[in-house]
Amino acid sequence: MTDRVTILSTTPLAHGWGKLDRYEVDHARRDGTRQTVQREVYDHGSAAAVLLYAPATHTLILTRQFRLPAHLNGDPAWLIEAPAGLTDGEDIEIAARREAVEETGYEPESMIFLFDAYMSPGSLTEKCACFLGRYTPGRQVSAGGGLTEEGEDIEVLELGLDEALAMVGSGMISDAKTIMMLQALALRLAAGDGV
Repeated sequence: MTDRVTILSTTPLAHGWGKLDRYEVDHARRDGTRQTVQREVYDHGSAAAVLLYAPATHTLILTRQFRLPAHLNGDPAWLIEAPAGLTDGEDIEIAARREAVEETGYEPESMIFLFDAYMSPGSLTEKCACFLGRYTPGRQVSAGGGLTEEGEDIEVLELGLDEALAMVGSGMISDAKTIMMLQALALRLAAGDGV
């Protein structure tokens, strides 16, 4: 399918931490006709995430932090996630390493790129670069917990891989990027791929 898209207008709605704009867009349909739609799109940049895994102990480092949108949706506000954050114009691997240290105190010893994923392509521009990182239990370079000046208050969790996968099944882990990275790790291990 050809990508014939014409942006007819852009209306700024809110520009703060991110940008919320209304777009009027004309695009081709599969049947060859054209249609015009209005969409609101939120742009706050792209992100990088890393799932920290220790092969010797089959453990992971995850975080738990407050997420207002989950609370507004009627779910528990403190979500369990892999460390992640905005790239702020950095190389994605540098951003993933920085976020791992800031949030968990662990610096990945090595990292493997897993995939890019759009977090909610119907309304967000955010694309998240996801990595698998190796760590050694007990070898933190700092306390972690996030940056106070960014309003972060992050709990660092060390869990077994099987426990984390069970938490996906029970709904205790509901963050999309974390679920996808846990599944990617499980598939790599089942295939005998190294970490």
